[in-house]
Amino acid sequence: MDDLNALAEEHLTAARASAHGRSAHLLIQEPPLRQTVIALTSGSALDEHNAPPAASLLVLRGTVRLTAGSGDTELPAGTLHPVPQERHGLLALQDAVVLLTAVND
Repeated sequence: MDDLNALAEEHLTAARASAHGRSAHLLIQEPPLRQTVIALTSGSALDEHNAPPAASLLVLRGTVRLTAGSGDTELPAGTLHPVPQERHGLLALQDAVVLLTAVND
């Protein structure tokens, strides 16, 4: 069993030490399910990329902006939000950790 709070702290510390301001940990990979903890320092981003067939973001810490052609959405800690079925990106508005759950084909 994984402790999400401990993983969030560990990867936020690693992101702060990283030149790119990011750290990630693959938590579960049981096809088609994949869950990843992603930590981003304030101002760091995941560049625009394609969406998997189904995905959601759970914001564990901080605040992020999910960017997409259909509009941007600000997500504070505690928010669970679907990932849009279009190219999208993620920007940390403050130091943040998210749990990405994706179903891949």
